Amino acid sequence: MTPTRRRSRILVTGVLALFAAYFVVPVLWVFIAATKTTSDLFDSFGFALGGEFALGANIAEVLSVNGGIFWRWTLNSLLYSVGGALLATLLAAAAGFALAKYRFRGRELVFGLVLGGVLVPAAATALPLYLLFSQIGLANTYWAVLLPSLISPFGLYLCRIYADASVPDTVIEAARLEGAGEGRIFFSLALRMMSPALVTVFLFQMVGIWNNYFLPLVMLADEELYPITLGLVTWQSYQGRDIGMYTNVVTGSMLSVIPLILAIVILQRFWRGGLTAGAVKG
Repeated sequence: MTPTRRRSRILVTGVLALFAAYFVVPVLWVFIAATKTTSDLFDSFGFALGGEFALGANIAEVLSVNGGIFWRWTLNSLLYSVGGALLATLLAAAAGFALAKYRFRGRELVFGLVLGGVLVPAAATALPLYLLFSQIGLANTYWAVLLPSLISPFGLYLCRIYADASVPDTVIEAARLEGAGEGRIFFSLALRMMSPALVTVFLFQMVGIWNNYFLPLVMLADEELYPITLGLVTWQSYQGRDIGMYTNVVTGSMLSVIPLILAIVILQRFWRGGLTAGAVKG
């Protein structure tokens, strides 16, 4: 390896390490802070352990506050994020496959409108959605958060690009000659070949829904329907009256990160394993 290439590799590695530290350090602080008592949280250095290892007691306290409502918030977040991401991924895959492999009038216009949807911030549509859902009686229900989460313009865009590149027309034609219907072609062939894109869409959508705060804030009034993000902000508003809520918020934040870490670790092998899915011999 030449000295120039060695210096370039060191520079790139250093830059990547800085970016990694930018994302990892706050998470590390949360995990360390969750092990401290309330007094240690304020009196000790942020990245140093406190005098007492109180992680178990802190978790037990979080899970028992307000009759254990954190459990309810966790289940709500799983419903919104996992259920919404699965359905959003399926819809994006079906629409992306159709736009990539079927020729029909207005196809490019539809795709252009979808790309325009990527540029619209979610916060700009929250109030119109609330007014619409109020008119049809769906505000302050699970559907008020689930239904908007089913639309993923970025997912549709990615699925169209990936389907166009990874699902050969020859495979589709061969399946049709064998008597396979369009539904079977999509579910048995296309979805398998598009698996890396689908995992990507699912992860992006799941993380986006899990971390979504503004839409539930606008749509929901019942605390029983809150996701974790909105619930923790509610606890944070109590900190001025109960200093112990600082520790509950920090510990709850740590617990809320764990499902996302598990999802990425579990799905990573499918992500890597699907990179050659759909490959055909020339």
